[in-house]
Amino acid sequence: MMKITDLAACGLLASSLLGSAAQAAPAAEPALRDYRAVALSANGQRIAAIESSKAGEPPQRPHAAIVVRDAANGTIVQQFDPCAVCSYDKPNWSPDGRQLAFVGYDAKAGTAHLYLATMTQAQTRVLTSIKGVASTARWSPDGTQLALLATVGARKLAGAVEAGVRQVGEVGSEDDAQRIGVVPVSGGELRLLSPADTYVYEYNWTPDGRGFVATSAQGNGDSNWWVAKLSHIDAATGVLRVVAAPAMQLNLPSVSPDGKTVAFIGGLMSDFGVTGGDLYTVPLAGGTPRNLTPDYRGTFNGVVWRGAGLLATALIDSQLALVPVDAQTGPAQPVLLGELSSGGSDGRLSFSADGRRAAAAQQDFTHAAHLVAGPVGQLKKITHDNDHFTPQLSVQNVGWTNEQYQVQGWLLGPMKVEAGKQYPMIVNVHGGPAAAASPHYVEAGGQIQEFTDKGYFIFLPNPRGSFGQGQAFTRANMADFGGGDWRDILAGIDAVLKVAPVDGQRLGLIGHSYGGFMTMWGVTHSDRFKAAVAGAGVSNWISYYGQNGINQWMIPFFGASAYDKPEVYRRASPIESIKAAKTPTLIYVGERDVETPAAQSLEFWHGLRAMGVPSSLFIYDGEGHSFRKPEHQRDLRQRTLAWFERYLK
Repeated sequence: MMKITDLAACGLLASSLLGSAAQAAPAAEPALRDYRAVALSANGQRIAAIESSKAGEPPQRPHAAIVVRDAANGTIVQQFDPCAVCSYDKPNWSPDGRQLAFVGYDAKAGTAHLYLATMTQAQTRVLTSIKGVASTARWSPDGTQLALLATVGARKLAGAVEAGVRQVGEVGSEDDAQRIGVVPVSGGELRLLSPADTYVYEYNWTPDGRGFVATSAQGNGDSNWWVAKLSHIDAATGVLRVVAAPAMQLNLPSVSPDGKTVAFIGGLMSDFGVTGGDLYTVPLAGGTPRNLTPDYRGTFNGVVWRGAGLLATALIDSQLALVPVDAQTGPAQPVLLGELSSGGSDGRLSFSADGRRAAAAQQDFTHAAHLVAGPVGQLKKITHDNDHFTPQLSVQNVGWTNEQYQVQGWLLGPMKVEAGKQYPMIVNVHGGPAAAASPHYVEAGGQIQEFTDKGYFIFLPNPRGSFGQGQAFTRANMADFGGGDWRDILAGIDAVLKVAPVDGQRLGLIGHSYGGFMTMWGVTHSDRFKAAVAGAGVSNWISYYGQNGINQWMIPFFGASAYDKPEVYRRASPIESIKAAKTPTLIYVGERDVETPAAQSLEFWHGLRAMGVPSSLFIYDGEGHSFRKPEHQRDLRQRTLAWFERYLK
């Protein structure tokens, strides 16, 4: 329903409460360095990443460049920035490690360019350009061709969290198609390969260079990822063949070096790109997928073939772990990497061709982002651009038991507390629900630091339905939204009250997307909260079923359509309990939100007003599910702070 782990790209939680990196530090402070899309060269000697620095409060997101560093010591050896107005997509190394390919997108012109950069030259070459959007450049195994995902004539940016097209004219008569295209390394016109009626979400070359393995679905790309199939696409003819169509969501497909087996992560997932599940393999020729990690007490979020085996990463409770996996016998003992967030081209890490070395960008709540690299299992910090950024708050990992489940969450608070004093607390429910609140650096000047500096605690629970405890835990709130997950959150609040100086009479509730729904649910099912902020929520699952642009996601989570089992949808609808609402609630949503249409927030606001509950609704012009305009992020941040200050202080 909504990804919230990529915090710098989301709505309220990213631009304000959780994703303080989206809010710039005061102008007098040094610039915070950001690292994204980390890619390690095949020989493990070079790292490429999208890097940017931000200081002050710019009117737009800082421009980034493709930066190449020595993997041994982090020294910058090359930098590429061929388009001053472009945003860049993840770089991809050539098989010999001498060249990089990456996509730059010029939003104003609506044009995407495929760039080729050579390590021995300062200038880049444009291999091809399209009118539309593009991403995910990948080299053919022999290094003679480049492929990418292209949406020619795109009417919107790719992804359901982006602002939707205006619903005028004959609705549903024209869908964007994201297709695999190829171009020779010498350049030329892009040759679109995959079928024109099919949306391709992810892809990888097969080792022989004769085709691709992909996740794809016919029809609307925003809606149909939840029913995407694993497919093979012939590189010469573009003919698509279904490899497998399991009743699960699929991510990160890749083919074994011998060309016989496809590996992927499969499970119950809320959004494309928010990866979590078990590891599966299936013959490339077709067949029934085999679960390599049944009943694993963790959630896999990255996987890549290296030799005859797989290297995977997983969230195990609160820890990121590296997990070697034998394709026949299953996972080996995990190597715990720490309570941190990590990003690389193979999921959470990027690996060399032999699998012996890795690199990533890592951070936690009190340590700013930095690059790490080295032998697998012995990663060391190699950049120090952000060493001067100090911890801005206290952090406590809180665990508790509720019913038959072990549950985990994060408690963030002021650096210092006064003996005997009790503090207000805001409970922040993540989106998803299949996602997890995970550590991201909180810098000075961001909203979460502003809250803790004013004496608030922030509680980030990961109730059932979340990642980190295995697929049984993730599936435990299916057809039970607002049931066991809500009881887990209430039990988590009680656990916090036992270990922290929190005033149980001054509790706030906030969330975006699924968290917005849970906020609406909370204020209609509890009187424990004195103030709430509901972002992009769902108040009425019945009306939502016919309004949203991603309705395919609902079947896996509800078990049936709203037309077949309306009672399940009504039971989970906050509007059904609106007469119980008493909590002052600020509601916000993007005007062109595809995932949770503004009508849902409007319906809830009308209900609160009818009950005489203090409330405010703000609909942000032109925004989608993720807020992109800095002026809107700033406005929302100010409204959020003012609302809690008014009712909790």
